[in-house]
Amino acid sequence: MNRFVVVSAAVFLLISVAYLPLLNELYWSTLTSLKPPVRVVADLLVTNGTIFTSDKSLPFADSMAIRNGRILKVGSFTTLKDFVGDGTVEVNLEGKVVVPGLIDSHVHLISGGLQMAQVGLRGVSQKEEFCKMVKDAVQNAKEGSWILGGGWNNDFWGGELPSASWIDEISPHNPVWLIRMDGHMALANSLTLKIAGVTSLTEDPVGGTIMRLPSGEPTGLLIDAAMELVTSFVKEVSVDERREALVRASKYALTRGVTTVVDLGRYYPGTTDELSWNDFEDVYLWADSTKKMMIRTCLFFPITTWSRLSDLKLQKGHVLSEWLYLGGVKAFIDGSLGSNSALFYEEYIDTPNNHGLEVMDPEILSNLTMAADKSGLQVAIHAIGDKANDMILDMYKSVAAANGERDRRFRIEHAQHLAPGSSDRFGRHHIVASVQPDHLLDDADTAPKKLGFDRAEKESYLFQSLLNGNALVAFGSDWPVADINPLHSIRTAVKRIPPKWDHAWIPSECISFTNALTAHTISAAQAAFLDDHLGSISPGKLADFVVLSTNSWDEFSKDGSASVLATYVGGKQVHP
Repeated sequence: MNRFVVVSAAVFLLISVAYLPLLNELYWSTLTSLKPPVRVVADLLVTNGTIFTSDKSLPFADSMAIRNGRILKVGSFTTLKDFVGDGTVEVNLEGKVVVPGLIDSHVHLISGGLQMAQVGLRGVSQKEEFCKMVKDAVQNAKEGSWILGGGWNNDFWGGELPSASWIDEISPHNPVWLIRMDGHMALANSLTLKIAGVTSLTEDPVGGTIMRLPSGEPTGLLIDAAMELVTSFVKEVSVDERREALVRASKYALTRGVTTVVDLGRYYPGTTDELSWNDFEDVYLWADSTKKMMIRTCLFFPITTWSRLSDLKLQKGHVLSEWLYLGGVKAFIDGSLGSNSALFYEEYIDTPNNHGLEVMDPEILSNLTMAADKSGLQVAIHAIGDKANDMILDMYKSVAAANGERDRRFRIEHAQHLAPGSSDRFGRHHIVASVQPDHLLDDADTAPKKLGFDRAEKESYLFQSLLNGNALVAFGSDWPVADINPLHSIRTAVKRIPPKWDHAWIPSECISFTNALTAHTISAAQAAFLDDHLGSISPGKLADFVVLSTNSWDEFSKDGSASVLATYVGGKQVHP
């Protein structure tokens, strides 16, 4: 018996020694757990508001706590009081409505900033006013310097297209280059045509058109790829001018509550692929490294440079900083409705036998898309006409089948005119519809003239149809083609009432206010793979939000009549 006790004691001693580290760890962890947890103190506590979160798990709240530029918690004030401590700044919203920082899904940011300092022809409604603005610019410029600008829309003065003869007499010693509001047509004076060597003998390039008089002489108007005949001669703006343009554009965006943009760059038919890369290297990286970025920017690059972007993303990743994100690649398949270069199945009524333009060879575009997608890049393609959209929908389906299943979020930029049944294909094949509501205000009067009433009514700006088909719909402006103004864009999508109209254009395509606001927030973030960081007022996300002028959500959601009172980025007020 004693022997048994001795053996048992020995075994117990061995087991105790073996488990001593575990027991020791358990003892100290228990002791440590008795200590009070480290208290997190918010830098900013926003209270007493009506906060629309764009987060389905908690659509509305009255308060939020913020620390180090990110959202700690969202809810009622009583649930956030524990975050108040030394140094916490409290902001009482006094009932004001708050929305997430607004995202513009399609801009040309530096182009917009540059155009703000050039001849601005947006809204010009008379030939005489057009000519006077060019004359004023010439008189204030040095002889021989380029007169650049844009934003004109010939539909505003009755449809007559401008020509070099309008401005030759007032600009004999200055080359003039004025881009139409859609970026797919531009006017050159005769001196510019001479510099570029464009004559009656110059052939139309593939994907472009030189507008001509009956004699064959150029009128001064160049469409899509034909614009490259001139752009290669236009003196490139300096690095300093482009940096100033970024700052100018960013400040303007903040006044409109825009805290994030998807920038498609200075890449249009007829421009060089290098402009977007030059801006990335000379402007964006400079602004990011010198802490001069004001709004978050997701950059897209020309599809012809996909391998360059792929290598950069492999090296740096998707997120370069909290300000700068690498998106995907962009391409064009057609032009624009206003320039009669959008690609349709049926001909334009006002230009018989014209179905529009393929601005890139479809086979080349398909091969580039296949390669870019295979490397893991997101692809966005400009398509406006019904035939153009179907071509891209078909191509995306084929590429996805060839490259296999993944979360690719293919995008179609604009998707303005869709053939019957095409709107359902967006949701079915998980293709993002990146649309610009304010464009319909310009097209409501002109689309029936170009397409006929029935075609225009059945296929134009089918926002509700896209949503009915479960498409991810993201809103943007295409600035500087249209103004960067999400609140106005939301009202347009909800009401669809063009200027001088007293009723909606295609009322069945009006969408709800919540869907419109979502398209400028969380859906816009999802459309660019930014939803882990942005798009909603949710814990862990960057603290970007906008305080509006209204105290009533009901009134705001009824007619969208509010203005931006303050814009916050990373929890800091940056406007006013």
